[in-house]
Amino acid sequence: MRFFRRGDSASTLDLLVAGLGNPGREHESDRHNVGWMVVDELARRCDASFKSKFSGKVSETRVSGARVALLKPETYMNESGRSISAAARFFKVAPENVLVVHDDVDLDVGRLQTRLGGGLAGHNGLRSISQALGTQEFLRLRIGVGRPGRGDPRDIAGYVLSAFESHDDRDGMVARAADAVEALLGEGLDETQRRFN
Repeated sequence: MRFFRRGDSASTLDLLVAGLGNPGREHESDRHNVGWMVVDELARRCDASFKSKFSGKVSETRVSGARVALLKPETYMNESGRSISAAARFFKVAPENVLVVHDDVDLDVGRLQTRLGGGLAGHNGLRSISQALGTQEFLRLRIGVGRPGRGDPRDIAGYVLSAFESHDDRDGMVARAADAVEALLGEGLDETQRRFN
């Protein structure tokens, strides 16, 4: 049984999946853009294409039999809420049916955590989204990117705005996160947490 309910809502979607990132070629490979990478992987798996809308790129498709919109806000991370709230209003999606896929420095590299609600952990993208949606009760898929290692001169901002190292297995991490989104849609939150958290 799926975790989301359309209820009395007029929404045509089961889930709005928003991957966080920054626009521009210089940010394509950044750790901070791992949310975009996961949305791109989901689109690749469904052979879906994006169009410009909601200050970002959006694609309506089916994932695990569910009707979803894949969104990549192009507002820069700190303004992600503007794009996501516009899409949520357009599709009439309740906040608990919005999944935000984002990097997390408090999780080890490659570790995943799916949950509904929770704190903002100093993440400017999450802060913007909670302000725009008026609640912190939206779904999150946190993807661990770790922190700078001992002796690394970079601060957190410099670290997340730099590319993954080859030993991080970025492609494997992105594929596993996309698997988690598919599981969430097909099997629900509890089972996804059991398998991937």
